[in-house]
Amino acid sequence: MNRRNFIQASLGIGALSAVGLEALAATQAKSVGLQLYTVRDDIQKQGIERVLEQVAKLGYKQVENFSYNQGKFFGKTPAEYNKILKDNGLKAVSGHYTTGRSTKFGMGDGLTRNWEKAVEDAAAIGQKYVVLAYLVDDERSAEDYKQLFGILTKSSETAKKSGLTLGYHNHDFEFTQKVDGEKPYDLLLKNTPVVMEMDLYWVEKAGEKPAEYFAKYPGRFPLWHVKDMAKTPQQEFAEVGTGSIDFADLFKHAKQAGLKQYFVEQDVCKRPPMECIKTSIDNIQKAKWG
Repeated sequence: MNRRNFIQASLGIGALSAVGLEALAATQAKSVGLQLYTVRDDIQKQGIERVLEQVAKLGYKQVENFSYNQGKFFGKTPAEYNKILKDNGLKAVSGHYTTGRSTKFGMGDGLTRNWEKAVEDAAAIGQKYVVLAYLVDDERSAEDYKQLFGILTKSSETAKKSGLTLGYHNHDFEFTQKVDGEKPYDLLLKNTPVVMEMDLYWVEKAGEKPAEYFAKYPGRFPLWHVKDMAKTPQQEFAEVGTGSIDFADLFKHAKQAGLKQYFVEQDVCKRPPMECIKTSIDNIQKAKWG
């Protein structure tokens, strides 16, 4: 399953040198988030309580939700879900939503359906961002995009009333498609007030350079999806630090981009998802970036 099916230590402290202690402190200071879509199969099999417990033990501090519908997160009321988060020392910084206008997703809650309630519930669990996660293929016509600009502007105003910021999460089609001769991603930046959650994998998959967007629209990219690309002809998803994306170079532009929080995500895992996200966070903690 990929994003297109979206809805459906022990360290001997005494032996460490001063330099080692500084390195350890830097490692511990990293605040790594996880987009829970990565472990969706585990959530379905084990339940959200067990999964969040494991996620926290791996060292993740923040999570990004998905699957909000009918006033519940993963089948839990905001109060129930918030307690599970707090019991595991986690914060839900952000959450993914749809527009609510695609018949392919059963017309679930989203920007055009029960949005005020969705925003209120997001604020209740401490989210800072509400993010449009994906445009289904039946809502990508030129007219759909033009309508979307107005939807995003209105939805952003609703989010602000609850102290939240609306964002947009990209895939590759926003760069490979053209609307009136322009890339939809550029039109979204020009015609809406939303911030962008840049999915670094999909930007590079489309042949674009994230740094060029950071320079052109500084401060507009507070959220990133840190997702790696395998060094294969297929360029499939890979654990962070094992692929071809130069995160060290990208993070040099973090300040210019306005980065506030990044989330590990792996749409498809060839190994058990928990093993994959462990590899990713371990590599991030060892890296000089992040």
